[in-house]
Amino acid sequence: MNKYLLLTAAALSLAPLAVQAEEAPTTEEKGAQWKANFKRVAVELSNTSVSNAKEYQNSPNAKLSSDSESLIKGVFDFSLDRETEGGLWSNKLLMEYGETRVKPADGQTNTTENADKILLTTEYNDKMWKYHEADVGPFASLGYQTEFTPNDDAPRTKTFRGMAGLKLFNGEYIKELYAAGVQEWDLTYSDDIKKSAYEVGLKAEYPLREGVKFQLDTYFRDYVYFSRYEGTDFDYEYNVTARMDVAVAGQVSIAPYVTYFEAKAREADKKGSNFLVGLSLAYAELFDL
Repeated sequence: MNKYLLLTAAALSLAPLAVQAEEAPTTEEKGAQWKANFKRVAVELSNTSVSNAKEYQNSPNAKLSSDSESLIKGVFDFSLDRETEGGLWSNKLLMEYGETRVKPADGQTNTTENADKILLTTEYNDKMWKYHEADVGPFASLGYQTEFTPNDDAPRTKTFRGMAGLKLFNGEYIKELYAAGVQEWDLTYSDDIKKSAYEVGLKAEYPLREGVKFQLDTYFRDYVYFSRYEGTDFDYEYNVTARMDVAVAGQVSIAPYVTYFEAKAREADKKGSNFLVGLSLAYAELFDL
């Protein structure tokens, strides 16, 4: 639960920024504007509770014999952006942590992580062209990724990641569409690893009616070079999340969602995947500074 408390503390630490946002003066540069963007402060959960499952192991109804299972995940997605007529500078913080607890009919309760990420990123997008209402131009970013706790016997993730490429952004429906080269400096293991990859990604949203919008967030990263061999490194990774966001009160929304993650380790013969269906209770707000 310490991870969820840390997410909450981060949100509360930024609350004064939100309260003062409307009274903050504009920047001196013409066309420049700072924005505090709370993209998602969310709790995602699902729960299945089964009583006396041991007594129904031979029942034809699986609902009575299944394991009790609960999933809880906290998400804090924030960016501090400065936009001018010529470009967009974004400073982002993404934190998420999730656990799955399974209680078999006979046996001890098992707890496993299903999400654990801390990602800090600074990124500049240049507005070089226009495509309809969207901006298009080169971009570059530098980020650091780690995690709250190591996963079982694995070391804690510690990776610096640089990206440069071309991006379409600020569109009515397409919020981001990009292709980029990626350079990573992985300090997870005692001997660091340098990696090269390419990545494509898409973030889009489409309003279905007032208060309801469909959101899609996906990326694919394919590694083409490693400075040394580490069997647990990924040859590629792919993630897609689809969410139906329904406003319920002010800036609070409820969103059923599905997430699919797929990757293949260099030492593995087969790919691994994770498919999740859940429900998210989220807060989102954008403040002018």
